[in-house]
Amino acid sequence: MTFYSCFDGEGKVIARCQTHQDIDVLRRMGRPIAEVREMKNEEAVVCSLTSSPSDFNMDY
Repeated sequence: MTFYSCFDGEGKVIARCQTHQDIDVLRRMGRPIAEVREMKNEEAVVCSLTSSPSDFNMDY
């Protein structure tokens, strides 16, 4: 399973998403996503343990 980190223009993580559709939703909501990076396997383990990266997204 692939997870993505979304960053703002200052390089701060603003969301973690599981699909590109999730990223598109955040963009439509007006989140200032400047960069999207695929998470490394060791980073994605955290998302897997919490069931979903959307658990990190307070906007959902």
